[in-house]
Amino acid sequence: MDYELLLPYTLFAAGAAGFWAVTSMLIRSTSKATQRLEEFRNPLIRPRRDLTSPDAKRTTVSTIVEKTAPTLSRALEPKSEVEQNQLRNRLANAGFSRPNAVRNFLALKAIALVTGLVGGTSWVLLGKGFIGNAWMIPVVSGGLSFYLPEVILSTLRSSRQERIFLQLPDALDLLVVCVEAGLGLDQGLRRVSEEMKDGAPEVCEELSASNMQLQMGKPRREVLQELATRTGVDDVRALATILIQADRFGASIAQALRTHSETMRVRRRQLAEEKAQQTAVKMIFPLVLFIFPGIFVVLVGPAAIQLMENLLIE
Repeated sequence: MDYELLLPYTLFAAGAAGFWAVTSMLIRSTSKATQRLEEFRNPLIRPRRDLTSPDAKRTTVSTIVEKTAPTLSRALEPKSEVEQNQLRNRLANAGFSRPNAVRNFLALKAIALVTGLVGGTSWVLLGKGFIGNAWMIPVVSGGLSFYLPEVILSTLRSSRQERIFLQLPDALDLLVVCVEAGLGLDQGLRRVSEEMKDGAPEVCEELSASNMQLQMGKPRREVLQELATRTGVDDVRALATILIQADRFGASIAQALRTHSETMRVRRRQLAEEKAQQTAVKMIFPLVLFIFPGIFVVLVGPAAIQLMENLLIE
């Protein structure tokens, strides 16, 4: 019997058995008394449970994620408070602003690392085995899988910030209309978030969160600063600064919003003109690589054929 063929299957069976054992230990059932004591220790559990019906059961996947995420993310947690705030801000800029976002993201990176290592090792074992530099395949696979969530997060962050930048002027125009019609800033934010939720979902989501914080009694200055931090967009940061200054010095909020909206439109038009001016330079490479060779063949080809015929005749 060829034991090299049985080795990958044996490793797979051992890994599956180990995963089943760990999962069984993590999601083992607890008594009612333990659950009640846990609720008294952490009151945040009770509202989350009350959102669903009494007969509703949490899925196995959600239970596994809730149980395993703290363990998996503990090894990758940032050591300093500054690094934790930076990671939390990057996740908030991408639209993940929940309290468990950092923990789930780090757990996802750990899962991706293990998946990459296991996948690379299985690829090597199913091939010729660890011969020569074959041990580099699991290392490279694990490294790429480990940084894949970072790449996805950066892509989501950039695309969301661009959408917020494009949607903000229209939202500001409607907010100016609401404020000039006699509504306060809080009511204006709520009205904008209700009217533009289909056309500008990202901006409306942020404005709705800010409006909720204002209704809970949080100071407007802190709410606007958190709005700028969550979005990470320079224009939103400038808007928050303008509103804070207008609130402090008693200036007209409607006029400040109108001025900032016009400034954003001018900037957006300038960016469009800049991209239009860059088109000529960017078109050089496709012209040289794809269009110029075809034109060269059409123009020089007949002359080259006649030249070769004349040389052969002579």
